Amino acid sequence: MTLGPAAELGITLSVLATDAEDPAPLVAAHAPVGPQAALERVVEFARHCDVVTFDHEHVPADVLEAIAEAGVPMHPGPKALRYAQDKLAMRVRLSELGIPCPRWASASSAADVTAFAARIGGPVVAKTPRGGYDGKGVRVISAAGEVGDWLAEASEAYPILLEEKVEFTRELAVLVARSPSGQAAAWPVVETVQTDSICTEVLAPAPHLDPGLAAAATEAGLRIAGELGVTGVLAVEMFEVPHPEGPGFVVNELAMRPHNSGHWTMDGAVTGQFEQHLRAVLDLPLGSPRLRDRWTVMANVLGGDVEELYSTYRHLMARDPELRVHLYGKSVRPGRKLGHVNVCGSDLGDLRERAQHAADYLQGVIDE
Repeated sequence: MTLGPAAELGITLSVLATDAEDPAPLVAAHAPVGPQAALERVVEFARHCDVVTFDHEHVPADVLEAIAEAGVPMHPGPKALRYAQDKLAMRVRLSELGIPCPRWASASSAADVTAFAARIGGPVVAKTPRGGYDGKGVRVISAAGEVGDWLAEASEAYPILLEEKVEFTRELAVLVARSPSGQAAAWPVVETVQTDSICTEVLAPAPHLDPGLAAAATEAGLRIAGELGVTGVLAVEMFEVPHPEGPGFVVNELAMRPHNSGHWTMDGAVTGQFEQHLRAVLDLPLGSPRLRDRWTVMANVLGGDVEELYSTYRHLMARDPELRVHLYGKSVRPGRKLGHVNVCGSDLGDLRERAQHAADYLQGVIDE
């Protein structure tokens, strides 16, 4: 998704791919193939770059260290990435900053789990600090025995993360961008809709969002980016929670890269997140995050019964000429994110129906 904006700006975007059949090598002009674990290969690649950035957070520490030792600028840098890679480190730092978070604790024993459950008086969400996404590495538990396998590998140096199970109204996301010079920009707060722990829909901006909450959430996102030294795009996933004095929020996750919750910006904002990420990491002036239309709805396309997605275009494009289809070139696998669709306009209900129809048709849930 970043290759299009890069080409339009005349920027040569090189991609280090793990496999020649990955989507990026199929469209990138320069896409050498090599495993991330091969440090010499990674460093050789990095030396030919003005700036190195990442499309996911799970980059091994030795890879980051090797690139840094080679003197190649990285955005975001290793110090910032740590808080997206390690949920426990993220909780510690955000709590130090006074950012609203769920009640949490670290645990390296069954006694720790039992004590935390007694303190909060309710279900416990247990998480592996590293590696989890889309619900993986997360368990809702009522007793320590339900994470016995995790505790067997835990220690005081490498504990697991415990959080209270938040009773939330809905899920929100704040997307911001920050450059090395310190310039920052924020898109409107959006609502994300989850199905089986996978984001299936994004509504931009979040409907009926209290203006005070929108301002507070945006300020928190910008502050997190500044305090953690994030450069590039940062997504802050939040829970909207009820309070006697008005709606509030707690931060759930951080992602330091263009994010699923920001795919709507490709068609719904003056500057999309992929171009903005390029501008940020290259320290160019940031673009406007302003909305192009009243509403934009994004629906994720998941793998299903349709193996050749191109065959669906004739129907979709004839039915809805304003539909924007973005596919990632991935092989079809049930439940896998293969792309997304965007629709923009003034009638939110109509947009949601059109986006859902397109996603369902691409997946093979419907055939008309």
